[in-house]
Amino acid sequence: MRTFVLPALALLLATAAHAAPGTDRSAEMDRLLAERGLLGRVEHARQAVADKASDLVVSAMSFLGVPYRRGGNSAETGFDCSGFVRAMYNQTIGMVLPRRAEEQAAATEKIDRSELKPGDLVFFNTMRRAFSHVGIYVGDGKFIHSPRSGSEVRVEDMNQSYWTSRFNGARRVMSEGAAGE
Repeated sequence: MRTFVLPALALLLATAAHAAPGTDRSAEMDRLLAERGLLGRVEHARQAVADKASDLVVSAMSFLGVPYRRGGNSAETGFDCSGFVRAMYNQTIGMVLPRRAEEQAAATEKIDRSELKPGDLVFFNTMRRAFSHVGIYVGDGKFIHSPRSGSEVRVEDMNQSYWTSRFNGARRVMSEGAAGE
């Protein structure tokens, strides 16, 4: 079923991307999918993706206050930024992302900032090199991350001047095929 739902979902998303607001293309696609008995499956897949993203964000929020630790990857020892992201994806979705922030950026799909959805990854240049910091987008312009030594996991506003000036890009974790070890 997994191999069937992903192409159907890709078809739906591709069609939706080309549909202009106010046109009947979306309704036309829904009709076509319904005629072929696919609409329910696509809706189920869409809901499953939304549920996983919601679970990921809720799980990440339960780690608020865990201290930063360079190289850390657990609540017991503390997290660094990429260790936090990796642990959240592994514990919540069962997906193992690479260990370092720049490797996580390379292993995921680039998206525009305007396309951000909860569960997407946001990257920043905080050490004079691209993709040196990563967090998880939680919605409403905010992200959760493990920022630096002496601090702890927290939620911050991406629209603060510090983060805006250092924003490197957004990425979406698409499937197990996008992740590596």
